[in-house]
Amino acid sequence: MCLFCDIVAGKIPSTKVYENDYVLCFKDINPVAPIHVLVVPKKHFDDMNGLAADPEGALYSAEITKAIAEVAKISGVSEAYRTINNCGEDAGQTVKHVHFHVIGGTSLTEKLI
Repeated sequence: MCLFCDIVAGKIPSTKVYENDYVLCFKDINPVAPIHVLVVPKKHFDDMNGLAADPEGALYSAEITKAIAEVAKISGVSEAYRTINNCGEDAGQTVKHVHFHVIGGTSLTEKLI
């Protein structure tokens, strides 16, 4: 299993922000902003390409999108936040389980982080 699969399974603790049947959203342990939450599908997909290729990918993509909006609302940043996904090692993906960073709570520049 991967790190995020272990977090989803409850084997590794996390600070949950939001959860439904499809996603788990928890605070990043190395935040880059006051609000930094990871949105992780409960089903394992290596990356965006794996998510897009899977027959259930569209369902999970929709649930991820809804969860991102809910995390922003819960975190009080629904009017201004950034969502980042890294696909592949050269793009900075360090955990091979597709996930999205919801970042906010401070004024962000045009730079990604």
